Amino acid sequence: MNCILLPATNFQHDNASAYINDLAQIAHVNKVLTAKVGDRLKIGQLGGQLGSAIIKAITSDSIQLSDIHLPINPPAKLNLTVVLALPRPKVLRRLIMDMTALGVNDIILINSYRTQKSYWQSPMLARLDEFVLEGLQQGVDTIAPRISLQKRFKPFVEDELASLMTNRAIVAHPYSALSFAQYMQKLENTEPLHNSALPSMVFIGSEGGWIDYEIDLLAKQGCMAVNIGPRILRTEAAVNVILGQWLLNGQD
Repeated sequence: MNCILLPATNFQHDNASAYINDLAQIAHVNKVLTAKVGDRLKIGQLGGQLGSAIIKAITSDSIQLSDIHLPINPPAKLNLTVVLALPRPKVLRRLIMDMTALGVNDIILINSYRTQKSYWQSPMLARLDEFVLEGLQQGVDTIAPRISLQKRFKPFVEDELASLMTNRAIVAHPYSALSFAQYMQKLENTEPLHNSALPSMVFIGSEGGWIDYEIDLLAKQGCMAVNIGPRILRTEAAVNVILGQWLLNGQD
């Protein structure tokens, strides 16, 4: 945790005081930060501002805070929607945390041919808010991404996708003949490269990627398939490599 995020209900007296009652956060303050009464913590209000507070008192199930200052705006989100084929449950937590920490604005978890039906029954799906909080505290952000679930690939692509695409969309596909660098170079040759030139939506498959039928269906909606190099990466690695393009180009 690079900051402690608290819901608005944990702030009292017009934000003059607050308390931490989440056991994981309390353990982090005590065991990782080894903070004591009188120390200042970096905190934030979920959905609000970032800042700091002084520890007033510590008990086994609560930490009281005072002298609260929240003057800092959360970092801007990436102008990006990630459509991710629902991965294996044990991978889902890391991916939600990473995408949240990197500032993705919208996350759509979608079914794909290679998504096993059992994944949709995983109890991990009920813990998405928990994983988002971990990602926000890692990335020192307060604004959670919007997350939606789409269990039917074809109806989503044919009936809903067009209304969600604000400009361009790409599909990460290791067998595409066009690399992401080549794709961006083509855009630069036709218009000055600036933040808005980056696609606003990216499709990323789970282990095994997308099948040809899915690639073709997305192509009919104007989604360009691109590769990110000659190596086949795990989904976790691919997500971070791809989203790094938006961070490096200063997309906001």
